[in-house]
Amino acid sequence: MNWWLVFIPLISAFIGWVVNLTALKILFHPRHPIKILGITFQGIFPKRQQQFASKLGKVVSSELLSFEEIEQKLVSPDIFQKLLPLLETHIDTFLREKLTAKIPMLGMLIGDKTIGQVKEVFLKELEELLPEMMKQYLNTLQHELNLENIVVAKLSAFSLNRLEEIFNNIMWAEFRFIKILGAVAGFIIGVIQVLITLVTR
Repeated sequence: MNWWLVFIPLISAFIGWVVNLTALKILFHPRHPIKILGITFQGIFPKRQQQFASKLGKVVSSELLSFEEIEQKLVSPDIFQKLLPLLETHIDTFLREKLTAKIPMLGMLIGDKTIGQVKEVFLKELEELLPEMMKQYLNTLQHELNLENIVVAKLSAFSLNRLEEIFNNIMWAEFRFIKILGAVAGFIIGVIQVLITLVTR
C-alpha cells in the first residue's frame, strides 16, 4: 500500500476547511474593491451594504415596527387602566395642593366629597380624550418620522468593522460548524478518492 494515499483525506479535509473559511471571510473582505487579473473582488457586505440597508429599512417599517401596531397598543383601554393610578394621584395632588395654593379661597369652599367628584369627572374626560390625543400625535409623528429612512441612513453609515464584530459574536457557533463541515466533507471526498484509486489499480 502506498502510504501517501493516507494523506489524501487529510489534505482534502484541510482544503475543505480552507474553502469554507474563505467563503466566510469574503462576506466582509476585502473592504474595498481590488482587481486581480482584470477581475474586481470585494466582500459581499461592503459591496451590498446600501442594498441591505434599503431592504432592511423596508422590512422594519412595514413588518417589524409599524405605526398602526403602535397606535393599537397606545389607544387600547388597558393602557388607560395602567395609567389610572398615576393620573388619579396627580389630579388629587393638583386639586388638594397646587390649586388651593394658587387660589386659597377654594381650599375653604371644597371638601373631600367635591374633590372626589371633580376627580371623577376629570378621569372620565381623560379616558375619552387620551386615545384621540394619541391618535393625533401618532399621525403627526408618522409624517415627521420616516422609520424606513432612519434605518437606511443608520445602516448605510454603520461601520463595517463593527458590523463584522457583531455578526461574528452572534454567529460564531454556526461559523465554527461550517468550517468543521467543510473539513469533514473534504475528508469524506478524500477517502472516496483513495477507495476509487485502490479499486481501479
